[in-house]
Amino acid sequence: MDYQFNIMTQKQAENIAFNWHYDGAYSFYDMEADMEDLDEFLNPETRGNTIFAVTNNDELVAFLSVDKVDDTTFEIGLGMRPDLTGRGRGLEFLKAAMDFVKSEFKAEKITLSVATFNQRAIKVYRKIGFKDKGTFMQDTNGSIFEFLKMEYVCY
Repeated sequence: MDYQFNIMTQKQAENIAFNWHYDGAYSFYDMEADMEDLDEFLNPETRGNTIFAVTNNDELVAFLSVDKVDDTTFEIGLGMRPDLTGRGRGLEFLKAAMDFVKSEFKAEKITLSVATFNQRAIKVYRKIGFKDKGTFMQDTNGSIFEFLKMEYVCY
C-alpha cells in the first residue's frame, strides 16, 4: 500500500470514532469505549495538528497521532481500520508511519504505549526494532489496564 499522511479532518475523526468497531478483546480500541478519549479525539482544538489521517488512494485506512516529548523524541499512537487488522499489514503500515515521523519531525527516538494483552501489535513493534522499556497501569475504558512502554532509536 501507498500511505499518505494528512492532518485529520472532522469528518474523518467522526468516521473513525463512530464506525470503527473492533472484534472481541480488541473492542478495547473502539473510540466509544472511553468517553474522555472520544471527546478529545472529536474536538478539533484538542486534536490540533497532531493526529493524521492515513489514506491509500483517498481511502481512509488508519490514523497516527504524534506528540512531542522533547526536541528529538516523539510518542506515537496508531490504529488501522478494523477490517484491515490481523491480515499481515501492520509491519508495512508501522514502517510507513515511522518513516513519516522521522522525516517530518526529525525524530531520533520514537516511543509508544500498548496494552499488554495486545500481543499481535507487540510482536509487530518488536519485529521492527522497538524495545520494551517497562510496564505501567493506566485508568482507561472504565477500568485499570496494564500497558507496555516501548522505544525505538532511529539510526
